Amino acid sequence: MSELLSMTGISKSFGANLVLDQVDFRVDKGQIHGLVGENGAGKSTLMNILGGVVQRDSGSILMEGQPVHFRTPAESLQAGIAFIHQELNLANDLFVYENLFLGRELKTKTGLTDINAMCAASQQLFDQMGVQLDPRRMTRDIDTSYKQIVEIARALLMQARLIIMDEPTTSLTHVEIDLVFNLMRTLAKQGVGFIFISHKLKEVLSICDRYSVLRDGRMVEHGQTAGAEVAGLARAMVGHEVRSDRLQTDSAIGAEVLSTRGLSRQGSYQDIDIQVRAGEVVGFTGLLGDGRSALFRSIFGVLPPDSGTILYKGQPVTIDSPERARKLRIGYVPSNRKENGIIKDLSILENGTLVTLPDYVQNGLIDQARQTADFDRQRGALSIKMGKPQDSILSLSGGNQQKVVLAKWLSVNPDLLIFDNPTQGVDVGAKEEIYDIIVALARRGVAIVLLTSEMPEIMRLCHRVYVMYHGRVAGMLHADETDEHRIMMLQTGGTD
Repeated sequence: MSELLSMTGISKSFGANLVLDQVDFRVDKGQIHGLVGENGAGKSTLMNILGGVVQRDSGSILMEGQPVHFRTPAESLQAGIAFIHQELNLANDLFVYENLFLGRELKTKTGLTDINAMCAASQQLFDQMGVQLDPRRMTRDIDTSYKQIVEIARALLMQARLIIMDEPTTSLTHVEIDLVFNLMRTLAKQGVGFIFISHKLKEVLSICDRYSVLRDGRMVEHGQTAGAEVAGLARAMVGHEVRSDRLQTDSAIGAEVLSTRGLSRQGSYQDIDIQVRAGEVVGFTGLLGDGRSALFRSIFGVLPPDSGTILYKGQPVTIDSPERARKLRIGYVPSNRKENGIIKDLSILENGTLVTLPDYVQNGLIDQARQTADFDRQRGALSIKMGKPQDSILSLSGGNQQKVVLAKWLSVNPDLLIFDNPTQGVDVGAKEEIYDIIVALARRGVAIVLLTSEMPEIMRLCHRVYVMYHGRVAGMLHADETDEHRIMMLQTGGTD
């Protein structure tokens, strides 16, 4: 393979903080190269330098042997580099086709925007991807997984020579991931290079030809994925062995906290009978459209059910708002941290105390001393790595942002805590910390609901798991009978 990209001796500091230290990185034409590392290892900074977002302090960059220096993202894009960021960069108030062609609109001979041509080109691309999506749909009306597909389609429309994909499969199903990977392989055969950034190390080994590992701003390991193992990559990322043992708490399971009887919502879920007890970690899994997120958004008061009963601590309840759920001491850590978990314009402190903010108001003023003291306790308990409480929430890594989201719900001393994909977009080290927090909460008697598509999370954490299929409970498995085969059979409509 001939060289497409060469980054040599790249260094970058932000003030006194050395983020990248003499990093060398290379991608060949037609190569899918995995770039892995913990949050804060320097991956995003390295890619932002390549994408023209951040300027390097020293080092050189060559594209096909020619020196380049990108001062803006537009210059990087013009050179054939497409960047699919971890945070979705779509305009929710535009149609899908408008997002695909934003800034590159097709025109008629008279200079008018050619809507029909853009829709036709969009539909042709979706057909090639095997994706059923109407280009004329409003972007805000499509699921997060399809928003990610639109991001990928936009990069493909650019006919880029090098595509940077930052956590592109986080919200995708197994079927959609296979479609994306097949597209990547097809484009790689045509000479397109890929930089694939992911915390899903199995995916890195599955799709990538080579890998590079960043740790604390230094390139510590690189090589071919053939023959590499997940455990070895994880060890290189964190600098020590990563646990893979079962983590279920051995404490006694208490009384029933939550149950439902015949709970239904048209188009989302039907006839749901479930039970969760104090000190128990109960998993819910399935494929896209299985209804688990809608089910627990109903239990949290966001989506009203059409029929059925919710029982909380043995008593029928009506939960018609998140505020009602909060008063019942039910917490919810959402799956999409960027859109639903944090408020980007607020500080770390404000995000971490948002749920209990009314408790700090006296005579129309916020008791900031008590607010800060309460957050400091959560900060210490959760080992949140941060600067000042007044710093922006965006100054934190993904794992620490997730801990802040958790902190705001722990402040209500929940009896039931719902985690919707709690380790989405966080690294292996932060995952272990979040797992330890979940186990500690269960030992304290908190009833834990874990919505996840990650098999290792289910098998390591859950006492029981409900498997959903097309809005119904397809089966329930206890920890000692849980394995990937049984879960896959149930979530695809088979029988255990």
